[in-house]
Amino acid sequence: MELLTQLWQASGLYQIAPGQLVMIGICLLLLFLAIAKKFEPLLLVTIGFGGLLSNIPGVDIATGDGLLHLVYLVGIETGVFPLIIFMGVGAMTDFGPLLANPKTLFLGAAAQFGIFATLLGALGLTSLGIMDFSLREAAAIGIIGGADGPTAIYVAGALAPQLLGAIAVAAYSYMALVPIIQPPIMRALTTQEERKIEMVQLREVAQLEKIIFPLLLLLLVALLLPSAAPLLGMFAFGNLMKECGVVDRLSETTQNALINIVTIFLGLAVGSKLQAEVFLTASTLGILLLGMVAFAVGTASGVLMAKLMNRLSRTPINPLIGAAGVSAVPMASRVVNKVGLEANPQNFLLMHAMGPNVAGVIGSAVAAGIMILFASAA
Repeated sequence: MELLTQLWQASGLYQIAPGQLVMIGICLLLLFLAIAKKFEPLLLVTIGFGGLLSNIPGVDIATGDGLLHLVYLVGIETGVFPLIIFMGVGAMTDFGPLLANPKTLFLGAAAQFGIFATLLGALGLTSLGIMDFSLREAAAIGIIGGADGPTAIYVAGALAPQLLGAIAVAAYSYMALVPIIQPPIMRALTTQEERKIEMVQLREVAQLEKIIFPLLLLLLVALLLPSAAPLLGMFAFGNLMKECGVVDRLSETTQNALINIVTIFLGLAVGSKLQAEVFLTASTLGILLLGMVAFAVGTASGVLMAKLMNRLSRTPINPLIGAAGVSAVPMASRVVNKVGLEANPQNFLLMHAMGPNVAGVIGSAVAAGIMILFASAA
C-alpha cells in the first residue's frame, strides 16, 4: 500500500497544478491550429509540443540541465537561432521587386510605425497604472508589430527574456492570422476605385544589382546603426549566397536543411518558456492585446503611406500594397493580391506587393536595432 502511495504521489496527475492544466490546453490548441488550420505549422507545432513538455509535472526537460533548457541557453539566450533563421530567410528572398520599384521602401518603413506606437502605448498604460512594463519590456512587446517572428524572438531574448514565450506566441499567431486581420483594415482604409488600380509591369532587374544591393544595405545600415548589424548582416549574407551564383550548395543548404533544423530547436526552446507560472499572468494578456494593436497599426500605416504616395506619384500605386509593408513574407503579399483580385479580376499585385514586403523585413530589423540600442542604454 505504501508503495502504491509513493507511486501515486510521484505521478504527474498528483502533482499537476490548475495552471499547468490550462497551459496544456493552450498548447493543445496551438497544435490544433497548426495541424487542422495550418496556422504557421512549422513553428506552432514545435512551440506547442515544447509547451506540453514544459508543463508536465516532474519533467525537468525545460529546466536545469534538461534538453530544452540547454537548447534555450545555446540558441535563444545567445541570439544564435534567430540569426541563423534570418540567414535562411535572406537566402530565400528576392530583392528584385524592391529594386525595380525602390519607392516601395517607404511603405516598408511606414509599416514599422506600429512598433513605435505600441512602445509608447505600453509606456503610457504603465504610467497610468493600468499595466506594469519597463522600457525594455515595452520595446520587446512593440516589435510584435513588425510581424516577424525571428526578430521578435531576438529582441525579446535581448531585452525581456521573461516575456519571451508570450511575445513569440503573439508574433507567430498574428503572422498566421494575416489573412483574417489585414483584409478588414485594408478595405476600411481604401475605396473600391483605389483597390481597382492596376500598376505598371515591373522592370527586369540585372543580376549585378541583386549582388551589389545586400552589400550596400549591410554597409549603410551597419555603419549608421551597428546594433542592427547582426540581423541585417545574416539576412544580407544569406541573400548574397543566393544571388552570387557561385555557392549554390551553400545557398540550398541554408534555404532547406539548415533553416529546418534550427526551426525545430527554436520552436521547442520557445515552447519551453510556456510554463504556467511564467505565461499565466496579467502581463501576458496585455502583451497579446498590445501585439494586436501593433500589427493593426502597422498595416494601417502602410496603406495610408501608399495612399499618400499615390497622390504625389505620376505612376499609379494601389494602396493595398502598403499592407504588405509588415514583414510577414510572403503571406502579406498573397493577401494583398487576393483583395486586389476581388476588386478587379485583372489586378495582379503579388510581385508589386513583394517590394514593400521585403522592405518590411529590412525595416523590422532596423527597428529592432533601434529598440535594442535605446532600451539597453536606458
